[in-house]
Amino acid sequence: MKIVAFNGSARKDGNTTILVREIFQKLAQQGFETELVQLSGKKIKACLACYQCFENKNQHCNIEDDELNACIDKMLAAEGIILASPTYIADVTSVMKALIERAGMVSRANNNMFRRKVTAAVSVASWAGAIHTFDSLNHFFLIGEMIVVGSSNWNLGFGREKGQVLQDLKALETMQTLGRNMAWLLKKVHA
Repeated sequence: MKIVAFNGSARKDGNTTILVREIFQKLAQQGFETELVQLSGKKIKACLACYQCFENKNQHCNIEDDELNACIDKMLAAEGIILASPTYIADVTSVMKALIERAGMVSRANNNMFRRKVTAAVSVASWAGAIHTFDSLNHFFLIGEMIVVGSSNWNLGFGREKGQVLQDLKALETMQTLGRNMAWLLKKVHA
């Protein structure tokens, strides 16, 4: 089984990636395949509200000159989805927002095509706003009828400079528990 994670950070391999890799470590120990998609540098446009996805019903967005449809294909192929974003002005990054808006619209147009995927949200902040970011990510999962995995605490980490999140021991512990819980649930759902 495969879990795909989307890192909405503008910085590759920063604090958000560190937390996702903590989750991946526990998933790999249970035999799961993982893939990290770094959205940094990827072109994903905002939703145009053209509603062509409702007419086409082909599991793709009508905007074809960016990388959103490739992300949708990765979500469809995976049993588990992780969305991870740093906190920019108390919310997800703009590229993550574009991903969840358009993928969410395409999913709705196609009978909630991500229904019952096992999911988890991860938020990183330098100081505050992480809960709102966490909520925004979970809203995408919940409105799409996906199954959200919990952990021993909110899936948050704190750190501004690259690598600083490694000092947040509670965050590292939370991600490890999240990885174990996600593995357990995926095995139950796909037994």
